[in-house]
Amino acid sequence: MFVGITNTPRDYAWGSAGEISTLLGTNPTGKPEAELWLGAHPGSPSQILDPSQTAGAADLAEWIARDSAAVLGAEHRQLPFLLKVLAAGAPLSLQAHPTTAQAVEGFARENEAGIPLSAPHRNYKDTSAKPELILAVSDTFDALCGFRPMAKTRASIERLAEIDAASDTPTPTLFSEWLARARGDGDVRPMFEWLISAGEAVPELVHRVTALAAADGSCEELALVRSLASRYAGDPGILIALMLNYVTLRRGEALFLPAGNIHAYVRGVGIELMASSDNVLRGGLTRKHVDVPELVRVLDFSVSAVPSLAAEPLGDSARVFRPPVAAFQLLEITGATTVELPSAAIMLCTKGEFELETGGARRTVHRGDSVFMPGAGNSIVVTGAGQLFAAATQ
Repeated sequence: MFVGITNTPRDYAWGSAGEISTLLGTNPTGKPEAELWLGAHPGSPSQILDPSQTAGAADLAEWIARDSAAVLGAEHRQLPFLLKVLAAGAPLSLQAHPTTAQAVEGFARENEAGIPLSAPHRNYKDTSAKPELILAVSDTFDALCGFRPMAKTRASIERLAEIDAASDTPTPTLFSEWLARARGDGDVRPMFEWLISAGEAVPELVHRVTALAAADGSCEELALVRSLASRYAGDPGILIALMLNYVTLRRGEALFLPAGNIHAYVRGVGIELMASSDNVLRGGLTRKHVDVPELVRVLDFSVSAVPSLAAEPLGDSARVFRPPVAAFQLLEITGATTVELPSAAIMLCTKGEFELETGGARRTVHRGDSVFMPGAGNSIVVTGAGQLFAAATQ
């Protein structure tokens, strides 16, 4: 069967001014629209539109808790993925997510320490890893992701040093100290730890680079500094951002962010699919809890290229993004097709109208509608045209 689900966008401060409701054709909330969660995560489980379909269960988490075998099949006791619409009106925090082993250990450690799950300084809310993919649905989507080669970071520092040297009040000592930490092309960890720990000269350097950004609009690096400093003045994350790959996705392009990858979404609207977890280690550009030692413990300090994720075509009217994890895959459907999904699934329509059919059940979905399909697997006949996303396991 098809079970209609819905939710209300979460109003985090970095959210957009109505871009989720604009995408879905729904009424604006009047608050920042940051993330719309579609899934069974206890932080914001999807609401059931017609509880008579679910024996009175009001939300997806409650329904699964009552009878996971009937809802998900014997293989899963919890829905392993979480689908989101994400709209960044301002930069999100610099962050990374743990591996499963790190999450299990950290969750047990914080339980033993007596830290409540709801405590703002709690790092581990569950025992799961949180790999994720993001697919741009706005014209562009900007993100920081992974450490770039030190040679590129050094080139950025040298450009900033030249701008400083040409100013009325140059500070060559500050930049020479920063450049001294950019020697060598392999190890980014010493510079990262110096910056994130606000080591010697770092506060003055953040202030100086921010001042240069305010006075000079000609440098790409300074444009990023201006964007970050406008919300997080004095934060060392402003300089850490210059150590990372900066990518602008075009509509329909995607990234996959594995455990340990440091990243921050800067602006844009995307469809985000992840393992159903809320384990986040933050490293700056936020007013939330930052635990530097724990972040350093889970970070992957290897230099990496932009972690692009290419789609595989499924005939003429669909394509699929399959990251290297079993927990989820994301399908994008634009016309008539038949798709085979190996697990319970969530589908979201962002454009047009579709009719869905499986096992004799039918449902029409319009822009803004989302449905949950229970069961251990579904063969779904899709007719119509527009844009329809489907999330399931692999």
